[in-house]
Amino acid sequence: MSDIWDVFALKYAERNTRTRADSFLADPHHDLPHAMDYFVWVLRQGSKTIVVDTGYDTEEGQARNRKIQINPADKLRQFGVDPDTVDTVIITHLHYDHAGCLTAFPKAKLHVQAIEMAYATGPCMCHDHLRAPFTGEHVCDMVRALFAGRVQFSSGSASIADGVETHLIGGHSRGLQCVRVKTARGWVVLASDASHYFENYRREKPFPIVVNVEDMLTGFRTLKKLAESDDHIIPGHDPIVRSIYEPVFSGDDSIVALHVPPKGKVL
Repeated sequence: MSDIWDVFALKYAERNTRTRADSFLADPHHDLPHAMDYFVWVLRQGSKTIVVDTGYDTEEGQARNRKIQINPADKLRQFGVDPDTVDTVIITHLHYDHAGCLTAFPKAKLHVQAIEMAYATGPCMCHDHLRAPFTGEHVCDMVRALFAGRVQFSSGSASIADGVETHLIGGHSRGLQCVRVKTARGWVVLASDASHYFENYRREKPFPIVVNVEDMLTGFRTLKKLAESDDHIIPGHDPIVRSIYEPVFSGDDSIVALHVPPKGKVL
């Protein structure tokens, strides 16, 4: 069917020096370790490919003291996706770890919420706390792409292709959007940072980096409405993803298939 896609998560970095206080507001076990994975996602349908988010590169990792295992563009090449030829990229939001390698996709149309661009270039960026997850050069790369005619704005919900939708969530960043994909097992929702971890949306526990807590909490419920079930929601940074979904390559859990059912329970 022309509207059925395969969906893959590709891990390119991890950060294992975090605690639960970095992941949940008012968590009773705030000092316990809590690791984070960094992903980009690929939607594939025959010869068609859509990339969701672009990750951050070695230079950005050094600047933030957050090393990566492999540049996201190289991780995509490992998977047989040439960033030079990709024509569609969905940017869930403009934080450094989701929009940090835009120049690696010179031919792609970049899909982003209009409110996210306004937020990242507006007066809110005068506040250090709100500006911290953004990198100015990445935002400038998006502006350059705009003036090159390669940015497609949406306001709320949009259809990117048959079986691929974006939906405005907000909360974590003002213009954060999730991606809803029709697969052989039903509608899968790539939450991105609408829910960093399974625990965020399943237990309605807000993530500490937040612009609007109400929008974040409402977003958890929106994810559930958009997805076929809780097992169809894929959080943006949870290492559990790699343990419950099948690896594409034997012995390598850095690339997993999300269009097949998970192997076990999450929580």
